[in-house]
Amino acid sequence: MSDTQNSSTIYIVDDDEAVRDSLRWLLEANGYAVRSFAGGEEFLAAYDPEQVGVLIADIRMPGMSGLELQEALIARKAPLPIVFITGHGDVPMAVSTMKKGAVDFLEKPFNEADLRELVAGMLDQAHDRVREAHAQRDQQAVLGRLTAREQQVLERIVAGRLNKQIAGDLNISIKTVEAHRANIMEKLEVTTVADLMKIALARAEEA
Repeated sequence: MSDTQNSSTIYIVDDDEAVRDSLRWLLEANGYAVRSFAGGEEFLAAYDPEQVGVLIADIRMPGMSGLELQEALIARKAPLPIVFITGHGDVPMAVSTMKKGAVDFLEKPFNEADLRELVAGMLDQAHDRVREAHAQRDQQAVLGRLTAREQQVLERIVAGRLNKQIAGDLNISIKTVEAHRANIMEKLEVTTVADLMKIALARAEEA
């Protein structure tokens, strides 16, 4: 069993017990840790976003549908790749879910080899997403620890102001602006203004 399999969970959400049991058996036989749920509400109540995982969900379910479950996870900013199980008539619907971030879909009846390959690829994505989410959270925490003057300089950098203009705005020297700018980038561990703006804009969206 790989480290990726050891440190992750495959979640199955399907109202059909036979499908849940079949998927669970296939995945556990291939060394994966699996948790299954009969509905989206039950899954959301148990889901821990700190746990690296992959979600396999039926697109059509009574109560909360697969699409509604996806929307709920998007609202939570959950770093969880999703694959939808679909019937033949659901393929156009499944394609629309992929535009919202679903990774793929499996059409019933699905092939065991296809399932294994898809899950392995999705787990790699899941680990990347969680690492990225942790990095962004760390950067946002650092943003909150910038000094008041550094915050003022950062706001003006994001607004597209030049060093000379920032110096005039804040009644400080250009050298002082350059020093603040260097400190900000060092604290946030970025090397380009583009990366700096991504972090600042992400914080603004969360506010």
